[in-house]
Amino acid sequence: MKLLDKLIIKDFLKTYFFVVMMLILVVLVLDFTEKNDKFIRNQVPASEILIYLGNYGLYLNNLLTPITVFIAVIFITSKMAGRTEIVAILSSGTSFIRMLVPYFIAASLIGAASFLLNGWVLPGATAGVTEFKSRWLDEDKFFTQSNIHIKVAPDAYAYISRYYTSGNSGYNFTLEQIRDGQLIAKLSGDRIVWDTAINSWSVKNWKLRVLREDGEDYTKGESLDTLLSITPNDFDLPTNHHETLKLPDLTRQIQILEDRGADNVNYYIIERYVRYMSPFAAIILTFIGVIVSSRKTRGGSGFQIALGFLLAFIYIILFLLSRTFAEAGTSQPLLAIWIPNIIFALTGLALYKTVPR
Repeated sequence: MKLLDKLIIKDFLKTYFFVVMMLILVVLVLDFTEKNDKFIRNQVPASEILIYLGNYGLYLNNLLTPITVFIAVIFITSKMAGRTEIVAILSSGTSFIRMLVPYFIAASLIGAASFLLNGWVLPGATAGVTEFKSRWLDEDKFFTQSNIHIKVAPDAYAYISRYYTSGNSGYNFTLEQIRDGQLIAKLSGDRIVWDTAINSWSVKNWKLRVLREDGEDYTKGESLDTLLSITPNDFDLPTNHHETLKLPDLTRQIQILEDRGADNVNYYIIERYVRYMSPFAAIILTFIGVIVSSRKTRGGSGFQIALGFLLAFIYIILFLLSRTFAEAGTSQPLLAIWIPNIIFALTGLALYKTVPR
């Protein structure tokens, strides 16, 4: 089986890379055609376009991995089944599980490469795509955030109703100091603005209440400079900022946001779950792909390939839905992220009972 193992691994990886390249090229051509008018109108340099297409291609490679792995497995396995090679292998006394070994080796290599891309390469490519769109395509130049809760000190919590990065200003600002569950002081203002001259925040139309055992002190004014452990850079982030961080940076950002009590920390945590979950998809889909395409059919491999596309798209839809549910605030985000893998793994085990012996 060693020679056959090498042949299967070689054909698997070769077919995978071919399918990846073809699908990426098709999508890139369509994307270029769609945006060509904007490229011309904004006089985008050819070098910038090529860098953008390269970064976008890396992003597509990660997105299309479930489809490409499945199609590659079904293509080479159905060809082997059509030439009666599967029957010959099983008739020689080789078990179906043993026949799966080279498939799993190739799928593991793809999964490991996917993990490295997700953790260290793809974030830079995603950041490049975002920056290109913001600079040349007039997309997401200014970001608006709402209902921001931030822990700015061990016993101090800030809230901003709406924040506009275009003017580095926020509205309906409050800063509360809480100690042992008791409110000690509360500063509120109609607006908070970043003062570039002194690199500090200025609270407009402010009111300050300081609670004491024998009563409270109340003061107000038009403008008050205040120091906070946040700057405009903490707000001037694209909506997909969690996708642009390398894995070590993502872990550090999660810690920072948890210390601040930020509301959007869930997106970063889920992104980390996804990066550890994604590589296993290649192995699970390979298992199902071999089972589905190991039977010889009269109509050739066309039906198996079509079935492969369908199952791969179902997997992607399940993944997108589960991620949406996790980001919506489910109590078990880790379980939600793993639902597609769990469902397809159980499906594979059920289909395993039908494989030729």
